[in-house]
Amino acid sequence: MKQDATRNAAYTVDCEDYVHVVEFNPFDSGDPGNLIAYGGSNYVVVGMCTFQEEEADVEGIQYKTLRTFQHGVRVDGIAWSPETRLDSLPPVIKFCTSAADMKIRLFTSDLQDKNEYKVLEGHSDFINGLVFDPKEGQEIASVSDDHTCRIWNLEGMQTAHFVLHSPGMSVCWHPEETFKLMVAEKNGTIRFYDLLTQQAILSLESEQMPLMSAHWCLKNTFKVGAVAGNDWLIWDITRSSYPQDKRPVHMDQACLFRWSTINENLFATTGYPGKIASQFQIHHLGHPQPVLIGSVAVGSGLSWHRTLPLCAIGGDHKLLFWVTEM
Repeated sequence: MKQDATRNAAYTVDCEDYVHVVEFNPFDSGDPGNLIAYGGSNYVVVGMCTFQEEEADVEGIQYKTLRTFQHGVRVDGIAWSPETRLDSLPPVIKFCTSAADMKIRLFTSDLQDKNEYKVLEGHSDFINGLVFDPKEGQEIASVSDDHTCRIWNLEGMQTAHFVLHSPGMSVCWHPEETFKLMVAEKNGTIRFYDLLTQQAILSLESEQMPLMSAHWCLKNTFKVGAVAGNDWLIWDITRSSYPQDKRPVHMDQACLFRWSTINENLFATTGYPGKIASQFQIHHLGHPQPVLIGSVAVGSGLSWHRTLPLCAIGGDHKLLFWVTEM
């Protein structure tokens, strides 16, 4: 461990606009490169990147834009579909966005002539989270400040609707048992729903507000993490409905929590831009201090690489990437 964990991004990619959100494709697309999507004030860019950690002949990062999708309004969230394939003919790029106009847009492209999108309308307030069902990619779940979680099919019809007690902040689908959904609310409650019976089956309490972000650990689905107030919190759902571990991390209120895709003890958090510039941290459950503190003046979004201990964040006209050890 280095004494000083604060450092600048390992790699950067220049963008034409302020980046509001960034997401690595969490699914295998059949291509060795990594699909990444980021959203600006009125468009979404889908690109491909490869890092020197995975390809010996790459120096640093290799990035190329595949397509820019006009969006017409600020992009707030992006979710990839598991139906995205680069090894099919023609290729399939499929993702959805949430936007400042409270609508979800479902984009489908073959990276050539076919570029279409469908609008999913129903939320009456800001959409804070959205996700595709990870197995088939035939449904989308979304949560909103309108105190609902909604399930949509790809035709745009709502197939389920859960009334929440406070704004819905995050939604995650179980990676294997796709009838299980996790919904995190701003009031500090995290509920698990059975989509077959449309009933809540389990709930967790953070005992802290406001809960801003929660994430289900896909490497170990007994683990749930969140940020509430200034702290990160970790639950073991087999043990208790209260957090097993928690620590204050962000002086100006914590913003996002994301588990690493490859290590159940590795996670990242971001804080709201405040007096302190370094709002990005990577934590390891075995270490009392953050293992990496990213110095970033303004940052939005947070996403882990599918197979590397590498994080992406959106910045002012750039994408920023940090790498940590396992």
